[in-house]
Amino acid sequence: MNYKTDLNRVIGLGSAKEGAHEWWISRLTSVALIPLTLVFLFQVAPLIGGTYAELVAGLQSPFTAICTILFLLVGFRHLADGLKEVIVDYVHAKGTLVVLLVVTRLGCYFLGFAGAYAVAKIALGA
Repeated sequence: MNYKTDLNRVIGLGSAKEGAHEWWISRLTSVALIPLTLVFLFQVAPLIGGTYAELVAGLQSPFTAICTILFLLVGFRHLADGLKEVIVDYVHAKGTLVVLLVVTRLGCYFLGFAGAYAVAKIALGA
């Protein structure tokens, strides 16, 4: 059964035009977070509660630093995409919708990049 209109069949577009891409990115970030979370838990979680020197020594390992940065960037991207879905589903006022989408996306990206910068600064000893 085909629900496309004649015009969309000719153009080759569905109703959303990009829904498959968003779905695919959501699944990729979900799968990527599984090993990144495990590495984060085993490498970084033991450093919590230690001294600053122990934390710096732990994050100066290239493997730990890279995995932590990837965990932060992928995690905040996944969070931004998830919040977008919730906002689109439950906020119906057009102006509020746009403002919330922009603020949450920029906020998530800012937090992800700020965390990545902090880890990179510690890892590089700057």
